[in-house]
Amino acid sequence: MPRARYAPNLGTLTLTLLTTSTLITAGTSPTWALPTPATAQTAISNGSDPAPQPVPPLPTTESDWKPVADTLGRTGSVMGGTVYHVALPRKDLKVTSKGVAIKPGFALAGYVNFAKYHDDTLVMGDLVVTEDESPKVIDALQKAGIEQTGIHKHLLQQSPAVWWIHIHGMGDPITLARGVKQALAATSIPAASPSKPTQPPIDLDTTAIDKALGRKGTADGGIYKFSIARRDTVTEGRHILPPALGITTGVNFQPLGGRKAAINGDFVMTADEVNKVIRALRRGGIDIVELHNHMLDEQPRLFYMHFWATGDGARLAQAIRPALDVTNLTKPTT
Repeated sequence: MPRARYAPNLGTLTLTLLTTSTLITAGTSPTWALPTPATAQTAISNGSDPAPQPVPPLPTTESDWKPVADTLGRTGSVMGGTVYHVALPRKDLKVTSKGVAIKPGFALAGYVNFAKYHDDTLVMGDLVVTEDESPKVIDALQKAGIEQTGIHKHLLQQSPAVWWIHIHGMGDPITLARGVKQALAATSIPAASPSKPTQPPIDLDTTAIDKALGRKGTADGGIYKFSIARRDTVTEGRHILPPALGITTGVNFQPLGGRKAAINGDFVMTADEVNKVIRALRRGGIDIVELHNHMLDEQPRLFYMHFWATGDGARLAQAIRPALDVTNLTKPTT
């Protein structure tokens, strides 16, 4: 079974009482030598070791994860040299939101990520499930000892109803992969298909979008995407969590024709940034979809907020830029 969350090791405080030998003779009382203040200070020793510093995941290659891929029956790729990413897009679903047919890579791109640490393997992920699948998936995850750390939606009005379930587990990688596979068996998530060698055209002014956001986007399956890491070091107990585990702000543009787009994604924020982002988005006419957490005990505590809007792609990028600027993201590059 995956390991439960650990509690930090607490040292013990040992008090050494110094005494002198006592000469006990008939007619005399014992004589105690009391320690001086300096001696008493020395006599109190803290038996605890220094608190261990959080460490990053170990470097890995795709061959290191072959047993996990074989167990899952799905292959992935290594991101950032440490995180094994298995994409789980819902290509089987035909979802619409506010009249927009949602492409899998726009808002239906589930995944599981694995990272190997010095003491254990971590799994984190986001499973996209239908309302009928959701209770079965949760039961399978609970049976496998894999936690649910967030259950929410990424879209406002939608048909059919879809939910997103965030997961977390620590333990043996094969055991974790087996538990994830059992959860996936309760869904109709299809096996991954090979990516096409050429990308479909993006009917957007991507140069203007890049300029507005100060960063270079990536074309992926007909969607224009931005994934922006925070400058903080995010930790969970003894582990440093790299951005590749999904700890990024994502902004996706789905072309609607005539250089118009729907935008969706999520901001990753600390508590003091949340309402600054809300105000900036609303000033730009961007709808707030959901505010929630993806994890239970990370530091700093992080909140995620999904958003939605449609309109001219470049103007939407200009509207969203002020919200990016009030969060502690990596600096713009363009």
